[in-house]
Amino acid sequence: MALILNIETSTNVCSAAISKNGEVIDLLENFDDRSHASLLTVFIEKLFKQNNLNYSHLDAVSISEGPGSYTGLRIGVSVAKGICYAQNKPLIAINTLKAMAMMAKETISDLPTNALLCPMIDARRMEVYSAVFDTNLNGIRKTIAEVIEENAYQTELQNNPIYFFGNGSSKCKEKITHNNAIFSNEIYPSAKYMARLSQTAFGSNDFKDAAYFEPFYLKDFVATTSKKKAW
Repeated sequence: MALILNIETSTNVCSAAISKNGEVIDLLENFDDRSHASLLTVFIEKLFKQNNLNYSHLDAVSISEGPGSYTGLRIGVSVAKGICYAQNKPLIAINTLKAMAMMAKETISDLPTNALLCPMIDARRMEVYSAVFDTNLNGIRKTIAEVIEENAYQTELQNNPIYFFGNGSSKCKEKITHNNAIFSNEIYPSAKYMARLSQTAFGSNDFKDAAYFEPFYLKDFVATTSKKKAW
């Protein structure tokens, strides 16, 4: 049975969870934006203390790889790599959108078997990071950055109900108006729903090289310059 530390920092949510054999034994989350740098290591230390564990007990560290916030992903990956290097533990990377689809699968009641799951992460303006999964979490469409326009997803919506969720989905309601489109505001990236995916990866020895691993940014980072005058 694997004891895994799961880390999620791809959006405004900062969360960490310890899981054993795919089941979460403890979780800490915070929804305040830009809190990751100050809270993540505090969360991890608290999780270990609350459960009488230390870093040497871990079998692996799992990180939400993105897509998402450049800064958030850098923080999470840096912490994960540091633990892996210091403790000689393997690194697991979980696609953020797939973990969100896992949350949808486990929390949406009466989910039709033919439903499609479409997690969306806000990428500013009318652009989102998105992917499409079936209810068994098989990828129907790979992760992309897309601009949501009128009549988006019309072909897929003709044949299947599609559940749209994540912090990018709310701005798409005016564009995606088909009767088979269902929107949820209660699903978000969480370390809790990485647990089963990270356990599967561990069982398959699906590890990343911590020396070379980089987050899945999907788009190049563009630095912005403050318009405030420097005094």
